[in-house]
Amino acid sequence: MYLKANVNTMIFDTTTCKISDERAEIGLTITDKYYHALGAIHGSVYFKLLDDAAFFAVSSIVKDVFVLTTSFNINLIRQVKEGILKAEGLVKFKSKTLYVAESTLYNQDGKVVAFGTGNFARSKISFSDKIGYG
Repeated sequence: MYLKANVNTMIFDTTTCKISDERAEIGLTITDKYYHALGAIHGSVYFKLLDDAAFFAVSSIVKDVFVLTTSFNINLIRQVKEGILKAEGLVKFKSKTLYVAESTLYNQDGKVVAFGTGNFARSKISFSDKIGYG
């Protein structure tokens, strides 16, 4: 479902996704289509990868409904102009109504380029074939 979403087929067409219990990894091969005017990737790419990794870490333990990002803060450490990025997400807190996850974005040399923390809540949208979950 994730890899088939419009944003991932039309914009982020080289994304990979691995999900395990309370963890997720999202990968993206950088091309110039992700650049801002100064020739490095736009901050929205950092955000998307970090949010997606944290989101799927939480989603790995919420089995019946979609979760929603309610807030997400990022810290950008260094620019990226090429290579493969990998975001790793990890659940840090869970309750009946709130989940907190953090994620770290690495360049292809294993250096941290950004990190973030997000809050997530359960939605009222159940998983179904109708919405591409099956």
